[in-house]
Amino acid sequence: MVTMRAEGKCRGLVHKIGGPGQVSCICRYGIPATAHVRRSSLWTFNGDAWGRPGHVPSSVVPNANEDTPSALSQVPHRAASESLRVAPVAEDLARRFQEAGFSLALVGGSVRDALLGRLGNDLDFTTDARPEDVLKIVRPWADAVWEVGIAFGTVGAQKDGYQIEVTTYRSEAYDRTSRKPEVSYGDSIEEDLVRRDFTVNAMAVALPERKFIDPHGGLDDLAARVLRTPGTPEASFSDDPLRMMRAARFAAQLDFEVAPEVVAAMKDMAGRIEIVSAERVRDELNKLILSAHPRKGLTLLVDSGIADHVLPELPALRLERDEHHRHKDVYDHTLIVLEQAIELEEDGPDLTLRLAALLHDIGKPRTRRFEEDGRVSFHHHEVVGAKMTKKRMTALKYSNELVKDVSHLVELHLRFHGYGTGEWTDSAVRRYVRDAGPLLDRLHKLTRSDCTTRNKRKAAALSRAYDGLEERIAQLQEQEELDSIRPDLDGNQIMEILGVGPGPAVGRAYKQMLELRLENGPMGHDAAVAALKEWWAEQD
Repeated sequence: MVTMRAEGKCRGLVHKIGGPGQVSCICRYGIPATAHVRRSSLWTFNGDAWGRPGHVPSSVVPNANEDTPSALSQVPHRAASESLRVAPVAEDLARRFQEAGFSLALVGGSVRDALLGRLGNDLDFTTDARPEDVLKIVRPWADAVWEVGIAFGTVGAQKDGYQIEVTTYRSEAYDRTSRKPEVSYGDSIEEDLVRRDFTVNAMAVALPERKFIDPHGGLDDLAARVLRTPGTPEASFSDDPLRMMRAARFAAQLDFEVAPEVVAAMKDMAGRIEIVSAERVRDELNKLILSAHPRKGLTLLVDSGIADHVLPELPALRLERDEHHRHKDVYDHTLIVLEQAIELEEDGPDLTLRLAALLHDIGKPRTRRFEEDGRVSFHHHEVVGAKMTKKRMTALKYSNELVKDVSHLVELHLRFHGYGTGEWTDSAVRRYVRDAGPLLDRLHKLTRSDCTTRNKRKAAALSRAYDGLEERIAQLQEQEELDSIRPDLDGNQIMEILGVGPGPAVGRAYKQMLELRLENGPMGHDAAVAALKEWWAEQD
């Protein structure tokens, strides 16, 4: 049995958690004793109710719309449940640190996710041991060890399928002239927790004794689904400006609200984000875009002014109205396209597709024209947008391959609109497939997502037209192997037929034969030879 006694109202004190069947918790984390009890302040729970090794409970954070303080009163026990789930790894590691004279605690996002019932195989620990001491303890024990983050006090390891990071108590801050944080080590877990970004990430479970530590009321904020900073947001964001983007990212990942004072600090300090390296900004942006609710995070970045510094093309869309006059503005249309693209994903979050959806219309501000009939046009915005996409993604240090793919999708996203009701020839369909290449499936999704008209009849017509295009592509693929369109003659055959060696002439001939293949479909060897000779005879 598990016993918990409620004693008065306070915020952020320590909760003692024992082993299975031996848990005793003095509940003093912001809930009045009267809120926990009806007739008695003594609560009793079955040990099985708060979890078994290998069992991940469902979310223990009450719905924000429910008045369920008794549910919140069980939260520390659920934290114990999750720590028990990783006991074979965590407790073994903790004992090794204890035997070496050091402390160890599960910390940060691992504790938060444990309380949310979503703890995975990535475990974060904090310790008073210095990195060189951590290496001495971890190396003989772990299956693998890496030192990529050791300059910042972090040692990585893998053990029994768990990805583990052990970080020395620390505090870090940015020099206003540097893009890298300065790291100094601390001596207490309280000092370590106060430097963390948000209160929901500033909780810990000390091991092996399983003591729940919450000096900043993170449990209350987790239950309220709100993001606050342990200290003042101004001090926190000054220490590491990237935390402003993390606020947007966690709001998107967890569907939490950001406290008003935090939002106010983000607006006041938005320009401070420029001191952060492009790589760190990119990584944080990726996590936001790949989250469950990216619109929420992107809206916060735009409204706070941070997007003006890291992705200025996005807020610029708020000023533009699209040519259909059906949307509030191109910015709102873009967010709808992103959400619709996400709905079409089949194998989990697709960064390439989501970035293309987010950036597909960024060329509109530069191409806007007011026509004589009062309409607004954005001719060739897909071409301009592709160039802008390449420039922005390159500045954010994305890989060349990803830059190429996203830019290409942006460039192609309007191609379908020339299809009409099926007027394309087979040649045009082949070129569409050839130009999309391995991005064809993503182009299908992006094109469908780009239909946000409120006119149901028009939306249905566009959907039917694209259905027809996909059917024609499928038919031609079955007949002609469109996925690997090549000329009927290869380079060696061209040189043999024309009697020439390697050089520009062979490249021109190959391109001509490819054009004939796209235009006519498979020609057969004899017809291809005749066409090649006819073309060659016309060359100077």
